[in-house]
Amino acid sequence: MEEVDEKRCIKILPPKLVLQKKEPALQWLIGSPFLSPLTIVSTLRCIHHLSPQESVSPDFTKEAEDLRTLLLKGFYIIGALVVGNFNVEEHARKAIDLARRLNQLLSHGEKSEKQLLIGAVADFNSTDIHFFVSDSGNGTSLDSVSSVMYENNPEKYIWERGCLLRCELPISVPLYIPLDRPSDVEKTYTHAIESVVSKLSDPQVVYAVESLYKNSTEDPCPVILRGSQMDFQINLSKIRHLNEGSQNADGMSFPCEHFCLKSKTESTTFCSQNADIVQVSVLLNSSGKSQKSNAPVVEYLPAMDKARLLVVDLKVEVLCYAAKYLPLTYAVSMLVIPGVVDQLNSMKNAIFPNLLKQLPQLVPYHFCPPGFLHPITATYELTYGETEMKQVELRKALHLRLGLPFDRPVLRIASALDFSSRKDNLPRKGSFLLKDVHIGIPSSGVSGGQMSIVQGSYEYHHYLQEGFNDSGWGCAYRSLQTIISWFRLQHYTSIDVPSHREIQEALVEIGDKDDSFIGSREWIGAIELSFVLDKLLGVSCKIINVRSGAELPEKCRELAAHFENQGTPIMIGGGVLAYTLLGVDYNEASGDCGFLILDPHYTGSDDIKKIVSGGWCGWKKAVDGKGKNFFLHDKFYNLLLPQRPNMV
Repeated sequence: MEEVDEKRCIKILPPKLVLQKKEPALQWLIGSPFLSPLTIVSTLRCIHHLSPQESVSPDFTKEAEDLRTLLLKGFYIIGALVVGNFNVEEHARKAIDLARRLNQLLSHGEKSEKQLLIGAVADFNSTDIHFFVSDSGNGTSLDSVSSVMYENNPEKYIWERGCLLRCELPISVPLYIPLDRPSDVEKTYTHAIESVVSKLSDPQVVYAVESLYKNSTEDPCPVILRGSQMDFQINLSKIRHLNEGSQNADGMSFPCEHFCLKSKTESTTFCSQNADIVQVSVLLNSSGKSQKSNAPVVEYLPAMDKARLLVVDLKVEVLCYAAKYLPLTYAVSMLVIPGVVDQLNSMKNAIFPNLLKQLPQLVPYHFCPPGFLHPITATYELTYGETEMKQVELRKALHLRLGLPFDRPVLRIASALDFSSRKDNLPRKGSFLLKDVHIGIPSSGVSGGQMSIVQGSYEYHHYLQEGFNDSGWGCAYRSLQTIISWFRLQHYTSIDVPSHREIQEALVEIGDKDDSFIGSREWIGAIELSFVLDKLLGVSCKIINVRSGAELPEKCRELAAHFENQGTPIMIGGGVLAYTLLGVDYNEASGDCGFLILDPHYTGSDDIKKIVSGGWCGWKKAVDGKGKNFFLHDKFYNLLLPQRPNMV
């Protein structure tokens, strides 16, 4: 009866199932063996086709190669969705057949138990999605499904039941390449990687399992697992929940939840970023117990021919999704080890073309893009940085596959999940600074105005912070730091906010200033700020010149358009003073305009009440009701408008 119910109800977790309805497309449906068989966790668009004109003719080899890297172990293909004007039942069968064939490649051709597969067809001309289910794998038996349920709290559904496993493994692979047979390099490297892979399942290997983040002295002690305890034959879908009473001291029956937080409350936020994470470390037990006493032995194996030593350094970092009830031995043997093997093989394929030239710098990163309920993994080649054209094209392909917009950098390194900051609980540079101090301040006083303000978060940088005395000369530096913090917090860059000295060094490096400028107390203005933003971030800027403070209200329409379209903070410089502009409130009919000013000249403590009540962040008018001028009429002003990069 339970199997019949599963066949008759599909559970949909992602907020958006059809990624693009304007053109024919094929999407892979993702599920997990730890959730009910017809639960759709996410969807990925097929981007490799044998024929550009055929949306349902996937290049299975390329698709499988991409998905082995992208998809965490613990998730797998449970079906396919076809978008277009098609015969519904015919293309549902085809979708199921395509999903079956891709699954065979992803499992390296190994036979798996009979699996329920979903075939879905979305029509161009309506919002209807037709679902079918087959348990034969080839679509010969096809059941229409009318019962579809959308989960109200999908994040809680996934992360209340599951956790993440993380394994980080730096590997140095020494290769001896005969000088007279350089073509042997690929064979030698393949043999070396196979040797590493075999050691992962060696009976002498040791896996140390522990909680990634230590919260108290009551955290459970690490569990040691040995290679001899691994079980590579078990079917994950058949694992049943273990009772606490069945746990024993050797760790064989300890479930993953042994290392998960127990103090979850009703207010707990369930998401990838807050998921319980179990750390798995690989240790080679080369000094195991011996039956008899032996002296250490050094083995000398001389090269028979003249050879070149080549060392390939790899950084493997794997994430897996596991049910909390899953025993640790099965989690390591069926998820972590296969994940490490797939990542090593993926890196091997990327390294081969340049093995005797410049070795690529391959680094895996994990992301949880908007709309995704679980992390995905991407391996970047960073020899020439993340702005190199090949990396841009890789990210564009990922955006297409994931259904992400092409004008937001959600897959840049700065957006990657950061496990180190949670592990050591140490604040990152700038993390102690006040953010978004304009929120909740009194209104501008502009009657009938249209408010346009900064989009996103920023840090408030001002005089005397971090024990550095820049009072009287550093206001433009502080405004620049606030602007760069905005780009950091919106994940356009991963660089730290530069110090005054680093800003000066950047200007000297590009030839704008002499060496004597470094360490000086010289002012900088809009031009220098634009040079630094271009140098450090690759950000272009627009500069508006205003002859006097009285003319600033005339620029309100242009400034409002900037905040609506770009959303970045603006630097206003006049004479020896500089301010950060966070928004405008503009009444087009009356011409009345208010300016939301963040003042970097503040020298007090970071007390939000003191800052707001003292007027260091608030609305200003070019001329207030008492005739007092905030912007001086006899001063020439420059406005620096940083442009939001349109990049992936």
